[in-house]
Amino acid sequence: MIPIDERYVDWCDSCDWNVDPDPAEPRPGRVAAVRRTLARRYGEQLADEMGRGGGLGRPRRDAATVAAFALALLVHGVTVAVAVAGVLLIVLGWSTVVQPVIGVVALAVSVVLWPRPARLPRNAPVLYRADAPELFALIDEVGAGVGTAGVDAVVVDARFNAAVTAYGYRGRRVLFLGLPLWRVLSPRERVALLGHELGHFAHGDIRYGFITGQALHTLSTWHYTLARTPVRGLMELFVNAVTFLPRQAVLGLLLLLDHLSLRASQRAEYLADADAARVGSTEAAVGLLDRLLLFRTVDSELRRVSAAASMRGGRSGHEAREQAERLLWEGLTAHVGAVPEREVERLRRVGTRRGHSVDSTHPPTHLRRQCLLAGGPQPATVAYGDARLAATATELAATEALLARQVVRDRVI
Repeated sequence: MIPIDERYVDWCDSCDWNVDPDPAEPRPGRVAAVRRTLARRYGEQLADEMGRGGGLGRPRRDAATVAAFALALLVHGVTVAVAVAGVLLIVLGWSTVVQPVIGVVALAVSVVLWPRPARLPRNAPVLYRADAPELFALIDEVGAGVGTAGVDAVVVDARFNAAVTAYGYRGRRVLFLGLPLWRVLSPRERVALLGHELGHFAHGDIRYGFITGQALHTLSTWHYTLARTPVRGLMELFVNAVTFLPRQAVLGLLLLLDHLSLRASQRAEYLADADAARVGSTEAAVGLLDRLLLFRTVDSELRRVSAAASMRGGRSGHEAREQAERLLWEGLTAHVGAVPEREVERLRRVGTRRGHSVDSTHPPTHLRRQCLLAGGPQPATVAYGDARLAATATELAATEALLARQVVRDRVI
């Protein structure tokens, strides 16, 4: 007999009837589709290697990685060449009219494409060590557990995600911490999350590196700029004809760089998962992956609260918004905590069918989960007890209030 819960999809766990009632997904663009195909292929190959007991070992500079680095340098070399050509056209062609104009355009293009370090966002709260000493102490301890240093800043935003990168010319480290994800995780799952993200620094994911990462950004910018224009007349037809060969060349280079770098990136993801299990426990690392399947649940709940608080006007509406802000994160935690295990299992099966991944460059989530379980249970090595939990909650309280206001009133989700 099929259990019935009006809040969730009715499905059969024996034959998978109705397990995925709406399998249609938005069709990804060409680059995203190729990336997802490569990520799945390499993810399966690496999972098979781990399944045979060989493990993945430490990251190494193989031929593909070296070729990716060389191709990235070539891309940056083209940007430098465009800048030099622009200067020469302006200086040497000053007696003409056309050459300086072309030179100015070339310089403008080179400025847009010039590799530059990331900057901290201006529209999200940024925490430093003095702002949250206990949170940074936890990050430092997790970093030591995975063999790397901590971070210099933490950006807290309203996304259901987390990431790390470097910013500034000194290469300082920053952790992007999505508050909706952080709030629905258990303490050990939070440690696993930090272990996974810091693991990317420990294992040197080349797509996170400045040279390769900026080359991918440059090629993506070229690809966007040279995109085919909808034809409404002869002018659009002429522009598309002129940009056809450059567009195909840029697309080819972008896909080639993806092909050369994605296998190493997949390896880094699996190794980061192993780091998550090492510091937070295997159970917590697996639980983290299961939580990531609840993206739509979290997104719909935040939007529902925002819409409900915005429907009423006047003083009562103001009071409703204030109450929604106060109760937002506790309500979200309770809402996600009430999702039954049966629904989580359905989402796991849907994820396996669709090849769910966090994005187009990650291995399929079900393979990551499978590899963690195959590695055997590991205990947590970093403690996140009640005292530390209370201290970090106090440090994040003001940030939580600010983001609750943005979500409820500004619908920043």
